[in-house]
Amino acid sequence: MRMICLKRPNIIQPLFKNNGFKQSPIVLKNKVDRWREVANLLGISDKARLRLEWMIYHETVGDHDAYETAKHFAITAKTFYKWHKRFAGGLVKKLEDESTRPDHLRTWAVTFEEECRIKKLREKHIHWGKKKIQKLYIKKYGEKISTWKIERVIQKHDLYPDPVWQEKNKKKLKNQTKKNRIQNLVIEEKIFFLFHLDTIVIHWGNIKRYILTACDHTGKIAYGRMYTTKSSRSAKDFLYRLHFLIDAPLAHVQTDNGTEFYAEFEEAITALEATHWFSRNRTPEDNAIAERFNQTLQDEWLNDGHFTPNIKEFNLALTVWLEEYNFVRPHQTLDYETPMSYYLSTLNLTPNLLPMYSARTIS
Repeated sequence: MRMICLKRPNIIQPLFKNNGFKQSPIVLKNKVDRWREVANLLGISDKARLRLEWMIYHETVGDHDAYETAKHFAITAKTFYKWHKRFAGGLVKKLEDESTRPDHLRTWAVTFEEECRIKKLREKHIHWGKKKIQKLYIKKYGEKISTWKIERVIQKHDLYPDPVWQEKNKKKLKNQTKKNRIQNLVIEEKIFFLFHLDTIVIHWGNIKRYILTACDHTGKIAYGRMYTTKSSRSAKDFLYRLHFLIDAPLAHVQTDNGTEFYAEFEEAITALEATHWFSRNRTPEDNAIAERFNQTLQDEWLNDGHFTPNIKEFNLALTVWLEEYNFVRPHQTLDYETPMSYYLSTLNLTPNLLPMYSARTIS
């Protein structure tokens, strides 16, 4: 075998007097600048950027004092320690919120045999509920089955008596906005702080009339007006008249869940910068003050033969009774003062309640 040994090459590097190829030294940025640059490169969220500022303040101005940092940003020390531990001295990405999605999701647990049986029973008894189907399933096949499995099969195969109505109902529930419930309002004992609104429906043969009523929570000053239709436009007109009558800002308005208190009524609520509060479904006691005024209106005036289907005549007559109710009739809850005298004595003001006669309503 022939061996070849290679010598080290004799290469002489050129010398340059002006150091033209000399590499400039690398200057490292400080920690704060590096953290912010990494945050920009990752494109983290605003919440994560705020938490990064916690860490920067703790590293610089806060002088590594966790309690001083927490106090400066109005957070608890426990919260700061939690994110400081995740940050671990430079892990910017860890400042993002972690996903709350569970590790183990509920999967389809219905066997093919159970699915076929449930589908067959539901198609035969399309109007039966899942509990009835469950009883029939156990009786026919001698096996236990949960109502959850039955519901899953019904949803999968759209086994409803009226699928079109069911789909509309699903969309309605999905698009339903969250309502302010009156139980969440801290009621202040101030005049005109909260008005309770309600509707009285009058049947007169084949004629229907609607009386919208309003009553102040504290001072019991009340107002009412009759309309030919139960629409949001009528409720909007009533709200503007109420605002004109009291000659003061409307802070809070409570109603039930009637259809007249949506759409244009909500537009009026927004325009008047008031807050709309709702009673619970089928819970009239949530709006007890309006219900009590409605009862007084019916017992002391409406049932004495003062009803007429003529809108103009009825509202004129109702206004006369409302003047007696607000200016003359003593109220037990007001220590037998009238609403108007209580209003003046409480606020020590001159009366600014406008006359209750207002513009004619077109029927």
